[in-house]
Order: sequence, then structure tokens, then C-alpha cells
Amino acid sequence: MGERHIRKMLRRMGGGEPVQATTGLGTTKGLARLAFYAEQFGYEYVSAQQLDRKYAIRVVPAHGPAARARAAENWVRYPGAAQGGALPPLDDHAVTVLNARISFELATRFTEKQMFGLTAFGFTGLAIGPWIKFGLLVGGTLWAALMALIPVLLVANRRYRAKNAALLEGAGFTAVTDPDGRPRYLPPVGRAD
Repeated sequence: MGERHIRKMLRRMGGGEPVQATTGLGTTKGLARLAFYAEQFGYEYVSAQQLDRKYAIRVVPAHGPAARARAAENWVRYPGAAQGGALPPLDDHAVTVLNARISFELATRFTEKQMFGLTAFGFTGLAIGPWIKFGLLVGGTLWAALMALIPVLLVANRRYRAKNAALLEGAGFTAVTDPDGRPRYLPPVGRAD
């Protein structure tokens, strides 16, 4: 991830308003790095979402005394961070935990029933072209093969979610259900202050 995205986010944070940030490639690791730097300069990560073909995070000002003290210290130690100066060193463990949180949220944005429906619809669309061009046998065979992949994809998603959930629980995060019915993890009390 380029530092350009970090600096752009830091400049936007100067206004004290919630900020939505994305990376060029939109990887969860890149988003976790953005969230890490936001937390170093007085913001806290609140959510991840998909925008068009990219993923983005949303960060808001943190109001706790520890967050304000950390932000004040980092703005003094790294005064040119938003304009190309030095940045605080990355904490690999913190980035790993943020990456797990972002990954979990993106993996749970749809229920399994919704994922099945969307995947089945997409795979059916993929099979229509070969069916038109090569006939029902080729199109039907391709469709059946793609549909057979759906259970495998659902199991892989369950395992991915469970791996990230275990990492978050090990770091002291608490499982909650948001108002939309999606599972999420909140940081330990006192951590994001």
C-alpha cells in the first residue's frame, strides 16, 4: 500500500469529521494499515464496506483520554505525517488484529442464504454464454460444475470467518450483533479509548 493513501486520510482527518478511506488495491491488509494509522492520530476504526470494486474503511474521532493522549503525542513526534514526513512505526500485532476485524466484517456482510443466492445467480449467468455458443450440453455441464462449487465456497467462508473470530476473541474482542443483524466484534473496553 502506498503512503499516498495514508497521507490523504491523515489530511482529511484534520477536519475532525468521520473519514472514509480506501487503498488503491483495496486489500484488507492495506485497509488494516490505514486503520492503524488512523488510530495513531486520534481516530478509531468503526466499519468496513465494499464500494464499487474496492473496499473502504470508516474511521471516526476517538474521544477517550488514551486515544487523545496518543494522538497528541504522535502529532508532536510526527508533525509532517500528513505532508510526507515520517510516520509512526507499524505494530504488526495491531495490524494483524485490525486485519482480522476487517476481514470478518467483510466476510459476514451477507448471510449464507444470501451468499448462496448471489453465487447461484452469478454462476447461472456465467453458464448462459457457453450454452448459447456451444449448446445445452456444454452450458449445462458448466453450470452443474459451477453449482457443485457452491458448498465448497460456503465451507471455505465459514472457516475463514471462524479463523478471524478466534483471533479476535483471543485479543479480547467481544462478539455482538449490530442493528442490521450482522455479527461484529467490538474492541476490549478501554482499548479504543
